Amino acid sequence: MRFEYLALAASLILVLLETVIHLITFCLPTPVIQFCYDQSKSLFNIFISTEARDKRTREEVLAASIAEASDFTEMCALFGYEAEEHIVQTGDGYLLGLHRLAYRKGEEGLRVNYGPGSLSKKVVYLHHGLLMSSEVWVALTDEQRCLPFQLVEKGYDVWLGNNRGNKYAKKSMFTSPSSNEFWDFSMDQFAFHDIPDSIQYILDVTSQPSLSYIGFSQGTAQAFATLSIHPLLNQKIDVFVALAPAMAPSGLRNRIVDSLMKASPNFLFLLFGRRSILSSTTMWQTIFYPPIYVRIIDTALSTLFNWKCANIDRTQKLAAYLHLYSFTSTKSVVHWFQIIRNKNFQFYDDELHAPFSIVASERFYKPVKYPTRNIKTPVVLLYGGSDSLVDINVMLQGLPRGTVAKVIPKYEHLDFLWASDVDRQVFGHVFEALETYSQSAVTENGDAAGLLGTRITSDPTVSNTSALRKHHGQPTSSPLGKA
Repeated sequence: MRFEYLALAASLILVLLETVIHLITFCLPTPVIQFCYDQSKSLFNIFISTEARDKRTREEVLAASIAEASDFTEMCALFGYEAEEHIVQTGDGYLLGLHRLAYRKGEEGLRVNYGPGSLSKKVVYLHHGLLMSSEVWVALTDEQRCLPFQLVEKGYDVWLGNNRGNKYAKKSMFTSPSSNEFWDFSMDQFAFHDIPDSIQYILDVTSQPSLSYIGFSQGTAQAFATLSIHPLLNQKIDVFVALAPAMAPSGLRNRIVDSLMKASPNFLFLLFGRRSILSSTTMWQTIFYPPIYVRIIDTALSTLFNWKCANIDRTQKLAAYLHLYSFTSTKSVVHWFQIIRNKNFQFYDDELHAPFSIVASERFYKPVKYPTRNIKTPVVLLYGGSDSLVDINVMLQGLPRGTVAKVIPKYEHLDFLWASDVDRQVFGHVFEALETYSQSAVTENGDAAGLLGTRITSDPTVSNTSALRKHHGQPTSSPLGKA
């Protein structure tokens, strides 16, 4: 108990320090920020030989360009891909940015999923993790290791989503980001609005009957949640591929964070505020020389999760880590603390009870759990053998029969995005899952409207009348195997 008090006191000091630094850096003029950056660069280079600094490989030059890119479309343009930007309004008024990669290189002049005479392609939707944006999917130094680019080249119409509050979704019709009300959301709102509304928008634009969903980390949790509470949505997602799935993490290695998880939500809001969490991260990115920032992130990941990030090379980290963070609410992080503490994939718990209150007993009160066993969409889990956040046995107990699970040995959490061999270790399983399940979306009469890269001349609304043949309870003898 004494240690927990010390841990909470230390965390309070760190958060207060972070707040002070955020205020200071927010007020700094550009010349001062540039001076801090230059000084950190000089200090870092003291420990590196001049010869090593002068010899920059082509990959390092590309990594610097990716790190400096301002947005998703600019990052894609570095590899010759043209990205579209879309905006969807959720049922509760938030405006979410969607990105689309519809064209192979050389197809830019064609129309894709745009009615009669256009190129019809199967749709794939990708969703990012906690404290991230769609940029993490394309922040790679090699397009062969970039899943969205490889899906495009295979003939898919690729869409990438964003959660409310992040870089591409910091707008609402009713509230301002400067207000507490704007940030009053958790994973419940992602599940009730962000994911289903984004998917419906995509299907409306493409006139397709269904799409395939690929999620990473919290992006998988959001899919588990939304599919469990929207029965009809299961008919619109033909397969769900979960990379580094997150549903009931076993806990965090760091004792300070473990103590925070046991704390009251009110105490956590007192520490972090009721708006965006760790918002000064963008300031640290601006002030620190990138290699120093990379080392800070590596140290934090090792301390919190015991991840070594050995499968991600240094150049890839320099490109990707500057796109790792994006804004989210403190409430969404508190929600995860509740899930981990209670070992239950549950809705956000708004009720607060005294520790020894009779009402707090499970006999009288239990937070509502997401009914994930109700999911009908085929689920394929791809998880890392060295990922401290995944307890696959607990996860499978909460998912429907027929869920397929495949372990990637020696992989940690972020490896599913940026590992040096992710294309060889992971992509084959992803493509196989898409081909195995999503091809069933082709109509039973043999209509080619659902085939990849096929021109259609008939009205798509006619060819899509019986487009989805659902797989209820796929056998675990699937080619992907079972954990």
